[in-house]
Amino acid sequence: MKIQRVEAVRPVVPKRKKVAAYARVSVSTDQLLHSLSAQISYYSELIQRTPEWEYIGVYADAGITGTDAKVRPKFQQLIADCEAGKINIVLTKSISRFARNTVDLLETVRHLKDLGVEVRFEKERINTFTADGEVMLSILASFAEQESISLSQNLKWAVRKKYERGEVHAHLKLYGYRWDGDERVIVPEEAEVVRFIFAEYMAGKSFKSIAEELDARGVKSVKQTERFSPQSLRKMISNEEYTGCQILQQAYAHKPRKVKLNKGEMPMFRVDDHHEAIIDPETFAAVQAMRKERGADNLHSRRNPKPYSGLFRCGKCGGRVDMHSTNHGRFLYWICECRVKHRCDVRNWNGKWVQAAIDGILGEGLTEKQIKHQVKQILMFDNWLEFQMQNGRKIVWQKQ
Repeated sequence: MKIQRVEAVRPVVPKRKKVAAYARVSVSTDQLLHSLSAQISYYSELIQRTPEWEYIGVYADAGITGTDAKVRPKFQQLIADCEAGKINIVLTKSISRFARNTVDLLETVRHLKDLGVEVRFEKERINTFTADGEVMLSILASFAEQESISLSQNLKWAVRKKYERGEVHAHLKLYGYRWDGDERVIVPEEAEVVRFIFAEYMAGKSFKSIAEELDARGVKSVKQTERFSPQSLRKMISNEEYTGCQILQQAYAHKPRKVKLNKGEMPMFRVDDHHEAIIDPETFAAVQAMRKERGADNLHSRRNPKPYSGLFRCGKCGGRVDMHSTNHGRFLYWICECRVKHRCDVRNWNGKWVQAAIDGILGEGLTEKQIKHQVKQILMFDNWLEFQMQNGRKIVWQKQ
């Protein structure tokens, strides 16, 4: 009897696909968060009950817009895991949940396709691995983007209507006040600081000196963790809301999540007697007039720069040396700017000594233009000046 040998046939078990899902809601309301929870449960169950799929997880972003992929942390994690080879298929409810920006959508889908990752959109019944998938995706993504733009315009219209009725839309922080519902209430200790800032400025103090005084007193800024800066004080004394009025739409969103100061592009609305004033209107007007006057003085100084501007440098640290004066210009002296910041110990020079050096080296009665024609730079040391001439010579003038 002839026996025929037959090889055993082993069944080939197909390798399971690694599947994940992406879910998103744009606003963190109870109703939408319930919708997000339902999406997570649905996709978790769907993937786990499909034999040929391996469950990787559901990536979910809550309360985040779909117009910019960069601000969605779970979406970014999903893409990173796809790039790491952890996922073969991504499931999502619809195009609008995945992205509302056509460019972002197509770039992401094509990137995942190059990685061998398939994306399936349930509502539109689109599979990115099919021939007509990307064509349909482009068309439907455009509709999703237009829907997002329309929704944004509707929201902006609603906000403008609130402004026209004098209603507050956002509870922005203002030092000296806190919000009690939609009402601004004075914080007494902060209000005293505001009055101090206005009074000191009226007394002729600079923003820098006022900031230093507040720092010495240990007064914190509106964030309670930072010092007042001269720039923040400048903004405070120009804020008319300290007089009790409320200015609405001082800023607006010109792009998704991009806020821009309103400089006349959009209408602004003023509500008088909106809250209790910290600064009376007369004081505020006087401070603005003083700011304008000081600004004119600064402009004059810029148009009429200090003598020998840019000619002097510190011989020790290389920093710029500028001429300063006491009240009414009674005493002139030259000082290294790094000495002001406590990084250089070079001595200050009396303006009379500097002029004596220039007259002694170059001659008396020369104009600044004539001096700069001969001198490239003057280095200042403790007891001597080094004149570096345009012709390459160096001449030292020693204090007598």
